Amino acid sequence: MKLIDPEAVQLCRSAMLCENDYDDMSQIFDMFGDSTRLKIMSALFTHELCVSDLSALLEMSTSAVSHQLASLKKTKLVRTRKIGKNVYYSMADEHIENIYRMAYEHIKE
Repeated sequence: MKLIDPEAVQLCRSAMLCENDYDDMSQIFDMFGDSTRLKIMSALFTHELCVSDLSALLEMSTSAVSHQLASLKKTKLVRTRKIGKNVYYSMADEHIENIYRMAYEHIKE
């Protein structure tokens, strides 16, 4: 393969992440690829909620919301807190909210 600018290629190569990091990042970005998950995240940025409250807010079945929450939990984007029989969900940290807000600002430009 012929290189036009070997220095630029080497500079970019040295900035590349390991393959596992790209795989982990792609899973996080997959979570942004579904409007229901985006709505759930948006709500959880404001306040922790249980499945029933999220279902009422989004006008969806509890099973549909639970399915999406399982995906968000698997990728460690949400955390849970149990009170009695109820499980409350909240966002794991502010990093995801920053990505969400940047995406929103981007579409509004």
